[in-house]
Amino acid sequence: MLNQPSKTLVTVPNPHPDRRYTVEMETQEFTTLCPMTGQPDFATIYIQYEPDQKLVELKSLKLYLWSYRNEASYHEDCVNRILNDFVAAAEPHYAKVVGDFTIRGGIHTKVTVEYRK
Repeated sequence: MLNQPSKTLVTVPNPHPDRRYTVEMETQEFTTLCPMTGQPDFATIYIQYEPDQKLVELKSLKLYLWSYRNEASYHEDCVNRILNDFVAAAEPHYAKVVGDFTIRGGIHTKVTVEYRK
């Protein structure tokens, strides 16, 4: 696997598909560009999911999130796209993505999106 940004989320077989359990992931290294100013926006991204047959491989998730660094995108769009791509790859029972963005112009933004089969 390369160490370059990638829009591909790699999955691996879930060793316990018979059991419902929750996986929680967090990164404080998410960056995207503000489409209005071109300035970087920073966020902590939280992903929680209940896997079905597949797990998302963590290095691919890191490289996927890294791919947003040079993209101009609104907070709401980033978080919804992350959820859509995650669900398309992993096909989980449930998934939730939270983007907790740093204060910009005195306003703190937190975007939460969920998916349920």
